[in-house]
Amino acid sequence: MPGSSIELRHISYVVAASEYGSFRRAAAALGVQESAISRRVRDLEIRLGTALFVRSHSGVTLTLAGKQFVDRGRKALSEIGLARTEVAAIGRVGDGELRIGILSSLGSSFLADLIQKFSEKYATIQMSFADGDQGEHIAAIRQRQLDVAFLTGTLEWEGCECRHLWSEQVFVAMPEQHMLAEAAQLDWVDVIGERFIVSDAAPGQEIYNYLVQRLAGLGRQPEILPHSVGRHNLLSLVALGQGLTLASEGVTATQVPGVAFRPIGNETLPYSMVWSAQNDNPALLRFLDIAASLETQNVSLVTSTA
Repeated sequence: MPGSSIELRHISYVVAASEYGSFRRAAAALGVQESAISRRVRDLEIRLGTALFVRSHSGVTLTLAGKQFVDRGRKALSEIGLARTEVAAIGRVGDGELRIGILSSLGSSFLADLIQKFSEKYATIQMSFADGDQGEHIAAIRQRQLDVAFLTGTLEWEGCECRHLWSEQVFVAMPEQHMLAEAAQLDWVDVIGERFIVSDAAPGQEIYNYLVQRLAGLGRQPEILPHSVGRHNLLSLVALGQGLTLASEGVTATQVPGVAFRPIGNETLPYSMVWSAQNDNPALLRFLDIAASLETQNVSLVTSTA
């Protein structure tokens, strides 16, 4: 009708009629009534103020205006079809990328299981990983440079969603010949007079703060020396007697000759998953779904063994 908008079906009717040279044959191909095509084409001609077809007993042929309309219409339908295909592919997460920030070791059983299950279900998704401290990861989440990050603690971060997923026992890493290595379990008072070493890189600052908080509470300022080395070389320095360090349960899976890990009694460290609710990356949505499912399984397991 005059003043009404042009719908996709109107364009497809005109294109089909031009290709088949007949409203009847176009209707059969599209699976609609011939009268529907004839009426909609006529409405469109009224809307445009010009005839698109010359009608005869043998069929229809395009006018000059009709040819121009069909040329544009085919391009429009092609672009819309391509857009639908691309959006559907994104919805299926056929190809994509998931950027993950980590503070803990990938040796963590929960995180390792999560990554493995996601890889198995969405094999074509490319995952990339980045080390960093809490501040770096939160900034990257807010700026969409990371999709999700795993951090210690259960703090709420402005503009971010946070979900506590698992906890790990805290261990002291020491030389195998250290006198404390004979103990099956330690208390904080056992390490008051020890020298600790941390890395300048993440999660070195986290470990530093954690040590100060625990040991200063016992009335002793700890001796903590930073080193510009990664986690593996830091453990190598521990083996060489340069000091002790703290490690999460996931790190204990790392095999470093000369290093012994001993747990601190009743000392656990919570780990949380952080992401932005404004991030519409379909790969992230699937990742969050698997994480929630894995968390539920873990809760059920703990409940059944309690």
